[in-house]
Amino acid sequence: MATSAVARDVVFALRQKIAKIEGTLAERLEAPVEASQPSGLLVRRNGVASARDFFLPTGVERLDETLGGGLPKAALTEIHGTQTRNAGAAAGLALCLVSLMLKACQKPGALVLWIGTAEIFREAGLPYAAGLNWLFGLAPERLLIAEAPKPSDALWIAEEAARIDEIAAVIVELRGNPRGLDLTATRRLHRRAQEAGRPVLLLRQSAAPEPTAAPVRLIVTPAPASLRRTIAGPLAGSIGPPAVSVEIGKSRTALPGKFILEWNPNAHVLEERRDSPENRVAVVSPSRGRADSAAAAGTVLAFRPATDPAPGDQPSREQRPAHRRPRRAG
Repeated sequence: MATSAVARDVVFALRQKIAKIEGTLAERLEAPVEASQPSGLLVRRNGVASARDFFLPTGVERLDETLGGGLPKAALTEIHGTQTRNAGAAAGLALCLVSLMLKACQKPGALVLWIGTAEIFREAGLPYAAGLNWLFGLAPERLLIAEAPKPSDALWIAEEAARIDEIAAVIVELRGNPRGLDLTATRRLHRRAQEAGRPVLLLRQSAAPEPTAAPVRLIVTPAPASLRRTIAGPLAGSIGPPAVSVEIGKSRTALPGKFILEWNPNAHVLEERRDSPENRVAVVSPSRGRADSAAAAGTVLAFRPATDPAPGDQPSREQRPAHRRPRRAG
């Protein structure tokens, strides 16, 4: 009996180490204290805590179910933009999540630190201060921006800033696949977020997929906006709330999913939209005040086989390619 108990302790310790490396919650590995305890609760050694203590619900029921409760509060979350021109969509989703985090933390003076390199700020631009308060409920003076000369400096700033109590969330925005952003660096950043108990968002623009320690990776692309909804129905020719397409590239549950999310700037909540072609407008509207576009091409017929050209159609000696000119004899 003693040997089996020791073996169970060793196995449990190994499972805890694996869970920490993978970024999952080791508390899920423990058995419930009582058999009658609800299965939806997470058990800790010092008591019982609900899933809301560990996860941030996005408000989209289907997305939260696929993620296993929402985004982890004290962890590294990767928001992946495949192209630089999609930087606005990826940054917009990051600000949506930050708005939800600030609403959940209930700290009036909490700050948000946005870290990036000069390269990414030059390519993707800076957050527009005048729209932060209206769109996301984030006062401009609560957003701090740090410009680092190199990606390694940006990661160092993020690790140190995660310790500051006045900062509620940290956003690290990087472009491409820098050499310093490897599995070891992201594991260190994820560990710092866990120790500090606050979220760190890794916002990656125009990057190729590569392994990171973030337990959740969201792939973000722009989505066509829907028509503005009124009491009488959709308003023709209008543009509704901003929308993004979010695909789960990595999560604790390993469940795939793709969602069209809309941000309600009045209520500051995320909503899922069941996409339909008749209730959306193009991402970029057609240009106005120009001539009609060219007509569509007609039926394409096969060309006739080449025939010997007439004597007058032969190219001159100077026009012939060098490799086709006759060789001199002798």
